[in-house]
Amino acid sequence: MTMATAQLVIVGGGRMGSALARGLLEKEVLKPEELAVVEADAARRHVLEGEFPAGVAVVASPDGLPGGCEGAVLAVKPDHIEEACIALAAEPSGSPDQGRGGASVRRVLSIAAGVPTGRIEDWLGGRAAVVRAMPNTPALVGVGVAAIASGRHASEEDLQWAEKLLGSVGTTLRVAERMMDAVTGLSGSGPAYLFLVAEALVEGGVMMGLAREDSSLLAAHTLLGAAMLWIESGQDLAYLRGQVTSPGGTTAAGLQVLEQRAVRAAIVDAVRAASERSGELGR
Repeated sequence: MTMATAQLVIVGGGRMGSALARGLLEKEVLKPEELAVVEADAARRHVLEGEFPAGVAVVASPDGLPGGCEGAVLAVKPDHIEEACIALAAEPSGSPDQGRGGASVRRVLSIAAGVPTGRIEDWLGGRAAVVRAMPNTPALVGVGVAAIASGRHASEEDLQWAEKLLGSVGTTLRVAERMMDAVTGLSGSGPAYLFLVAEALVEGGVMMGLAREDSSLLAAHTLLGAAMLWIESGQDLAYLRGQVTSPGGTTAAGLQVLEQRAVRAAIVDAVRAASERSGELGR
């Protein structure tokens, strides 16, 4: 298979790019011959070639990307986005229109944090439909959540296309682009906050005499179960918390300490700080 037959090109074969590729293949959104992955690092290309089924093209450059390609995903780091867009916007090698300029790919989904759609549109030549997304790392195991926002030229069809791609690794939510920094501060950075909470739960269990392995298992499934209960019950968080908290009981004693130490306010401030930092990086 050559890139000339690919419906989707994922530029960047890192953790998120490769996770998306696996999700698309496992959910049969794309056939192997319909997918190409661009990865500049030779060692990483070798790894990906061993991971993906036969038919998936793993190449070093998007050179020769056809104008009729369904679309591309930008899964590179923010400081490499401009370079990737310029490569995508180049006319295919040998094209009679080579050098004409303008995007040779019709639609693009960017999962690069902090990069506005306007910049991506400009780097692509101003005509491509751009959808910006902020996924999070649970996408690596198929249970991520991603907010998406449309650029100037993105239609309802383009948004549905992006939702179909990202739906292969989790849940999607549409937001206005001005909300993307808040999304970054909450769900983009949120797994790290929860890992910190999980670490503390494990340490608390160990301090009280549990084996670390047992404490880790209890903490992990407590977080998983609480999230599933919240999602599946549809109940308000305060209600769910009240269901666990008997007056004068063990949970009430623990919650009193958390409120005294201003844990709630600290997490709110963490979301605010991460959101503001996302805005700074975007500028």
